[in-house]
Amino acid sequence: MMMLKLKDFIRQHALWVGLVAVAIPLLAHLWLQYNSLSQLQATLPYQRKAYMRKYLSSVIEKVITIYDKQAEVALSVPANAFHHKYPNPDFDYNNAIDLEQVQQYFSAHPFDGARRLFVGSISGPTDPNYLIIRFYDPVACSFVGRYGTDRDEYNAAHAAAANWMAMIMTDSQPQSTRPTVDERDPKHRIIVKPVLDEKKRVVGVAGLFLNDDIFLTQYLGPVLHQALPEWFQSEAPDVILTVFNQDDKLVFQNQPFDGTAFEVGWHFPFIYTDWFLGMRMREMTEEEWSRRNFLTSLAVSLLTALVLIGGIVLALRAASRAMKLSQMKADFVSNVSHELRTPLASIRVFGEFLKLGRVRDSHKIQEYGEYIETESRRLTQLINNILDFSKIESGQKTYQFEQTQVETVVSDTLKTFEVVLEQQGFTVQFEKPAQPLPPVVLDHDAIAQAVINLLDNAVKYSREAREISVELGQQGEYATISVRDYGIGIAREDCEKVFEKFYRVGNSLVHDVKGSGLGLSIVKHVVEAHHGKVTVESELGHGSTFTIHLPFENGSRPRPEPKDQGHLLGHEFQVSGETGA
Repeated sequence: MMMLKLKDFIRQHALWVGLVAVAIPLLAHLWLQYNSLSQLQATLPYQRKAYMRKYLSSVIEKVITIYDKQAEVALSVPANAFHHKYPNPDFDYNNAIDLEQVQQYFSAHPFDGARRLFVGSISGPTDPNYLIIRFYDPVACSFVGRYGTDRDEYNAAHAAAANWMAMIMTDSQPQSTRPTVDERDPKHRIIVKPVLDEKKRVVGVAGLFLNDDIFLTQYLGPVLHQALPEWFQSEAPDVILTVFNQDDKLVFQNQPFDGTAFEVGWHFPFIYTDWFLGMRMREMTEEEWSRRNFLTSLAVSLLTALVLIGGIVLALRAASRAMKLSQMKADFVSNVSHELRTPLASIRVFGEFLKLGRVRDSHKIQEYGEYIETESRRLTQLINNILDFSKIESGQKTYQFEQTQVETVVSDTLKTFEVVLEQQGFTVQFEKPAQPLPPVVLDHDAIAQAVINLLDNAVKYSREAREISVELGQQGEYATISVRDYGIGIAREDCEKVFEKFYRVGNSLVHDVKGSGLGLSIVKHVVEAHHGKVTVESELGHGSTFTIHLPFENGSRPRPEPKDQGHLLGHEFQVSGETGA
C-alpha cells in the first residue's frame, strides 16, 4: 500500500521529485567547487608571485651573465703590458705600464657598459711605494689625465684595486681570478680584475666604471621587453616593471605608471646590488586578480548550474505536461465513451419501448419521442465537438462569415437548448439591451455552438442551483454574450487553464462530472477566429460567468492570418490554429 502511495505521489509530483533529485547532487557539486575555488583563490596569489619572481630572476641572471662575460673579456689585459721589477735603481715610472699595448687591447675589445676603463700597478726604484693608475676613455679611445676626470674617480679606482695591489708586493697567487665589484660609492661602480703572469702572480689590475644609463636602456630594458610575451603572453601589456636605486628613486619603468608600489621584487646580484627590480600588474594586485578570477569562475559555475537546472526543469516540465496530457487523453476517451453510451442507451431503451408497442398512450409516445430527440441532440453536439476539435487540430476548420444580429443567434440557440434545460429543471433568464445592438460579422453556427457549449458547461457545474442567466450587452467596440451559473465556481489559478484542451479542474466537487474537456477550448478557438476574446469571472461557491466578446462590423473584420494560409471564397475563410492557453 505504501509503495502504491509513493508511486502515486511521484507520478503526481514528478517535476518536483525530479528537480530535487537533480538539485541535491548539483548543490553538493557547487559546494565542493566553491571550496576548491576558495582554496585556489588563497594559493593563486602566491603562485603568481612566485612565477613573477622567477621571471625577474631569469631576466636579471641573463643580463648579469652578459655583463660578466663582456667584463671578463674587456679586462683580460695581457700581463706583459706591466713592468714592476724592484728594487731597480733604473726604474722608469712612466714606463711601468705599456699604455700603447693596453690601448690597443681596449680598442679591440670594447664594452658598451663601461663609461671609463683603467689599469693599475705598483712599483718603485727601491720600494714598491708608487701606485700607478691610468684611465682610458672608450669614446676617445685614448688615455686621459693621471686622476681621470676628478679626484673622486681616482680614489674610487684606488680603493677598488687596493686588495689586488697588495698581492703585487707579496707575489701572492689569488684564490680566484674572477672579476669583483666595488660599489661603496654608488656614483662610481667598478668592476676590477687582476692581471696574472705565467706564474699566476698578480702583476697589475684592470677595471671599468659602469655606465648606469647604458645598463638600463641597452641591456636590462631590451631583455625585459623581449621576455615579457614569452612569460605572460596576453597579459604582457599590463605588466609594470620598475627599477629603484639605493635612494628609493625610480630610475627605470617599462611604461608610464603613476604609482610606485610593486607586488614582487628582486635584487640584482654581482652589480647594482643595492638596486631593486619590481613588478606588478597595471589594473590590480595579485590578490585582486585572484578575487576577480574566483568571482568569475564562481559566476560561471552558478550560471552553468542555473542553465542546467533550467534545462532539467524544462525537460521535466515537458515530461510532466506530456504525462498530464496523456492522462487527459485517457480521461477524454473514458469520458467520451461514457458520454456516448449514456444518450445511446437512452435512445435504445426508448426506441425498444416504441418498437415493441409497450407504450400506447399518445402522451407517453410524445414524451419518449422528446427524450429520443433530446438525447440525439446531445449526441450530435458531442460528436460535433469532437469533429470540430479534429478539424481545429488539423487546421481544416472553416467559418462562413456573414452580417448577423447577435440577438438572433442567442435567441435561436436558447430555443434549441430549451428542451434540455427544461428536462433538467433549469430556468434561463435572458437579458437583452434596451436598444438593438449593431450587426456583427460572424459564423452563425459556430457562435451558436460556442453558446451551447457554455450553456452545457453551466448545466454540468450548477449542482443544486437550477438557474442560468444569459445576458446580451455591449462593451466599447464589442458585443458581449455572458452566460452565468450559480454553481460551484472555479479557483482563480484555474481560470485561464479551463480553456486548454483536455484540461479539467482538479477539484473533488467536479470529480464525478463527466465531460470531454473540449467544450471551452473550442469556444476559445471559435471566438478568436472572429477576432474576439472569451473571459471568465468566477468565485468558488458562487458560480462563474463566461463572456464572449465579438467585434462589431465597423471593428476589425475577421481576416485569415498569413500563417494560416487561408483562402477567401465569398465570405468563407480558412482558419487554423490550436486552442488552449
